[in-house]
Amino acid sequence: MIKALLFETDSKIDQTNYYTFAKAFSDEEIEWIQNLANLYEYSKAETIGNSDDSVRKSKVKWIHHNIESHWLYEKLIGMAVEANDALWKFDLHGVVDSIQFTEYEEEGGHYDWHMDIGPNTINHRKISMVVQLSEADDYDGGELVLWNSNDTTIAPKGIGNVMLFPSFMLHKVTPMVKGTRKSLVLWIGGGSYK
Repeated sequence: MIKALLFETDSKIDQTNYYTFAKAFSDEEIEWIQNLANLYEYSKAETIGNSDDSVRKSKVKWIHHNIESHWLYEKLIGMAVEANDALWKFDLHGVVDSIQFTEYEEEGGHYDWHMDIGPNTINHRKISMVVQLSEADDYDGGELVLWNSNDTTIAPKGIGNVMLFPSFMLHKVTPMVKGTRKSLVLWIGGGSYK
C-alpha cells in the first residue's frame, strides 16, 4: 500500500519543546511588576469548574491590560513571538486573558498536573509563559515541572527567568516546603489547530 502525503512536514519543529529566557527582567522591572500587582486584590486560585485545594492551592491577582501595564504585555508578547518563531510556528492572534500574578505559600501551596488549554473560555491558548518573581533561595519546593514527551523538565529557578511552552503540555507546581513563590503567567492565543 502506498501512502500519499497530503502536506509536507518540517521535521525541525518540535511541538513538545520549551523555550527559556534567563534574567529577562531587570530589578527595576521586577519592582514595577510588584507595584502593578499591588493595585489588585488576591482571590483564591481556581481551575475550570473546580476550586478543590487537592488540585490547586494558591492565590492570584489579575493584572489587566491598561496604560500602566502595557509595557509588560508588550515585553511578554515579544518573548512569545521570539519563542514561537524559533520553535513551534503556531498561528497566533493575540492575548485574551489578563496576566495572572500567582503566589504559592509554604502551607501546601501546589498545582497538580494540568494543561492550560481546555474547553470554553480557555480554548484559544497556544503558548503558556511563566515569569519567576522569587529568588531561588526564597523558597523550597514549588518547582515548575513540564512533562515533555517521555520525560520531565524542571524550570530554572531565579527571579526574572521566563519559561514558555505549548499550552497543551502537562505541567505542575510541586508542593511548597518553605517560603513563598511568586510568578506571572500569561497565555498567548490563536485560532483552532488546523
